[in-house]
Amino acid sequence: MSDQSLTMLSVIIPTEGVEQPAVATLAALVPGAAAGVIREVILVDRARTGVIERVADVAGCRFLAFEGTRAAALAAGARASDSPWLMFLHAGAVLDGSWIDETTRFIQGVSNSGRSRAGIFRYARSPYSDARLRDGLKFMARLIAGPSAEQGLLIARDHYERLGGYRPDSRRSEAQLLRKLGRSARTQFHSRIMVVA
Repeated sequence: MSDQSLTMLSVIIPTEGVEQPAVATLAALVPGAAAGVIREVILVDRARTGVIERVADVAGCRFLAFEGTRAAALAAGARASDSPWLMFLHAGAVLDGSWIDETTRFIQGVSNSGRSRAGIFRYARSPYSDARLRDGLKFMARLIAGPSAEQGLLIARDHYERLGGYRPDSRRSEAQLLRKLGRSARTQFHSRIMVVA
């Protein structure tokens, strides 16, 4: 298997019909697509307003209209994807520039070791947002309970499937999948992720 095939991934972004958060996330992914790391981006829209379909068309992404829970939308995006590695991001999540090299090294390391691991990004508060009590509470929750779904998830497709993926019938499916990974099978990247919307 070549290094390039090891680093090809599908990015799945569930959306709610709002353009600005989706565009912010896509803009941060452009360098990864240019570097050949990203095979495809799938926008899974639950709003059916036509806004995200137009964004997908302009950005060269795949578009999937979907009715159901957010977890079901994530699962549908994973099923529709073509890559051996999956990256799940919330609309409005913006990765810093170091994510490309770090995720490439991570994928190659996991592939070479044969050990199943998943990666999450280091949470960073947006410099454009006001610090609020809620931010402090979220920070404490991450220290106690572990990472949140806002931090994204990079996982091999076969590992995702072995864990049962996102359960469409569960309201806390994203948190449950992170819990199933456990601390020992989870790496927190140095690369930061900010949620701008």
